[in-house]
Amino acid sequence: MTSDPLAPLDLAFWSIDSERHPMHLGALGVFTARSPTAGAHAADLLAARAAAVPGLRMRIRDSWRPLAFGGAAREPDPGFDPLDHVRLHAPTGDFQQAAGRLMQRPLGRGRPPWEAHVLPGADGTSFAVLFKFHHALADGLRALALAAAVLDPTDLPTRRPRPPEPARGPLPDVRRLPGMLRGALADVGRALDIGASVAVSTLGMKTTPALTSEPSGSRRTAGVVVDLDDVHRIRKAEGGTVNDVVIAVVAGALRRWLDARGDGSDGVAPRALIPVSKRRPRTAHPQGNRLSGYLIRLPVGESDPLARLAAVRTAMDRNKDAGPGRGAGAVALLADHVPALGHRLGGPLVAQAARLWFDILVTSVPLPSLGLRLGGHGLTAVYPYAPLARGQSLAVAVSTYRGRVHYGLVADAEAVPDLDLLARAVTEEVAALTAVCDP
Repeated sequence: MTSDPLAPLDLAFWSIDSERHPMHLGALGVFTARSPTAGAHAADLLAARAAAVPGLRMRIRDSWRPLAFGGAAREPDPGFDPLDHVRLHAPTGDFQQAAGRLMQRPLGRGRPPWEAHVLPGADGTSFAVLFKFHHALADGLRALALAAAVLDPTDLPTRRPRPPEPARGPLPDVRRLPGMLRGALADVGRALDIGASVAVSTLGMKTTPALTSEPSGSRRTAGVVVDLDDVHRIRKAEGGTVNDVVIAVVAGALRRWLDARGDGSDGVAPRALIPVSKRRPRTAHPQGNRLSGYLIRLPVGESDPLARLAAVRTAMDRNKDAGPGRGAGAVALLADHVPALGHRLGGPLVAQAARLWFDILVTSVPLPSLGLRLGGHGLTAVYPYAPLARGQSLAVAVSTYRGRVHYGLVADAEAVPDLDLLARAVTEEVAALTAVCDP
């Protein structure tokens, strides 16, 4: 396997990674356990299978050569040992509590940036596996493909051949490096100016204090499961898409949560970034991120749940009509116009500027509908986790699996000590929408 240069957006994720804001994705899968040693057996299987997955052997190496000055590339790690990445933990009675502690730990940058943590259940009837992948290594679909490669064989689509690498240009004159440096700084400045102007011109700059925090580096996670049939019942009654309902539920849950904690929800309309994958589900290659996004105001201040859903539907329809290359999508695409050195120098600035563009991330990660297994043990639940941008205290990821919708919540543990209250609010919001939609 040859070296694979990071695309601009991948390099951006690699550059803004920090100890208090690690840029890794996560997914907590809960499996049935048919024996007390199921967790240990699963850890052995994961290590053995990881050794045979080429994508899991890839580390990210910085490059300061004239051809890719300031860039980075994925390349095979000659010292790769899967035992350095798969870890078996002591039994726990709370998978989410353990996942929160593990999600706050940055991934090592000198080896392939992924980990699999096996968490045996204290009662012996289940175990969980927390997968972590750096966002520079994989987006949601790519992470799914890598995780599926170490689960039991299924009829998931096989990977297609990678396209040929683009032709490389001539080596630049090293005497031009000072000029490249000045140009990189100018491009970063323009990117930040354009990104800020997009946020101001389209949605304004109103913030939601409860979603803002100084970085503590701590993490807390929570998971919620709702019936997909309820979501479809709401969708059929009110129109729109499943994703519209999923987002509206987040808005309603935030309202309930803010009111319950005494912060008040009147007039609150946080800006939500809704990532849009530009990759087709059956094409996990090439590696890296193929993302754009939409920005919408979450109608948290609206008291009527049906009116909240209608507002989300209208906003999402407007975004889809404009396309993912406009608005927030344009901000994501700016990465392609910033040179590698610009990402290096501007990474900290971009990380801080994310707060100017959006208040909360709400993302969907697709999963196959067939039952997944590890060592014959069935996967019963899966909670996706998104990274937190600098200055933000909450991110929401959603996956649908075998007739149920799984919400994975990640929060700064100091800023949101009551994440369980928000998790309960998700369930309450679904129940409220179902009640008003039932004939």
